[in-house]
Parts: sequence; structure tokens; C-alpha cells
Amino acid sequence: MIDVKETLNAAEERMEMAAMYLDEQLARVRAGRANVAMLSGVRVNSWGSMVSLNQVANVTTPDARTIAIKPYDKKQIRDIERAIMDSDVGITPENNGEIIRLGIPQPTEERRKELVKQCNKIGERTKVEVRNARQDTKDKLKKAIKDGLSEDNEKDAEADLQKIHDKYIKKVDELLAAKTKEIMTV
Repeated sequence: MIDVKETLNAAEERMEMAAMYLDEQLARVRAGRANVAMLSGVRVNSWGSMVSLNQVANVTTPDARTIAIKPYDKKQIRDIERAIMDSDVGITPENNGEIIRLGIPQPTEERRKELVKQCNKIGERTKVEVRNARQDTKDKLKKAIKDGLSEDNEKDAEADLQKIHDKYIKKVDELLAAKTKEIMTV
């Protein structure tokens, strides 16, 4: 016989992971404001191995429209610039020999709407994952009835599962609303 609490905790953990994934993905979306998370996917060739940008340079945001990258080793400026150009960041780096600067352009109204659509697609995939976690757990509970779980316990567990599901769907909606507001703010 399955442990109902353990099964619900596993479902909640899966939903939490989906929400964390969404939060991480939304941080990478460029909203017109400088954000070091935009560069989290950039990998730099450092002495023959590919490492993340923050391992070879100090990445800061001196103001709302600029990201400053100061390499620990000045010889790597070209490698860092090349990595940024090859990534999907979409910003051309400028350097003065010591620091690489990325100027974040103000997105147009059309671009903002595209970014909101992109965020909503990521959000919808997250909601699908939350729903799948709920459905998989429901299926486990249905099978558990055959193994000796009482129908009352199964119904109670299903009600608890629905509450957990609703909590995470609400969290996803809140994350999307916050990001949409950030993107649409001029």
C-alpha cells in the first residue's frame, strides 16, 4: 500500500520544481532592464574548457541600462566577447581594454509584446507540467484503491492534491503577471 502523504509530497515537489524552472527562465528574458541573469547561459572558452561567464569575470550592473563585465584575466577579453556574440543575448559588447560593457536598448512596444508572448509560452509549459504532476498522482491514487487504500482516503488525498495544484497554478500566474508588468513598464 502506498503512503498517501509521501505521494502528495512527491507531487508538490514536482510542482515546486516546475515553478522554480519558470522563475529561472523568466529571469533570462530581457525586459529592457540590465540583469546579470541574462548572461547565465553564456559559456566562455577558458584555457581549453567551456565555463560559465561568472567563473572568468565579475559581472555587475552599474545602472539600469548597462551590464559591466570585468575579466579576472585581461587576456580573456576577446574570448568573453566572442562568447557573448555567439550566445542568444543579442547585444553587441563594447570594451575599453579592461571592461566589457553591454548597453541594454529600450525595447519597442512591439518587442515588449513579443517578450510577453514568449513568457506566456514558458508559463503555459509550466502549467502543463503542474497539471501532469497532478494527473500522475491521481493515477497513482486510483491504482492504490486496488491495493487496499480506502475510497475515502483516496478522495481526501485527491482534494489535498487539488489544493496543492491550485496553489502552484496561482504561483505561476503571479510570476507571469510580475514579469509582464516588468516588461511593459517603460
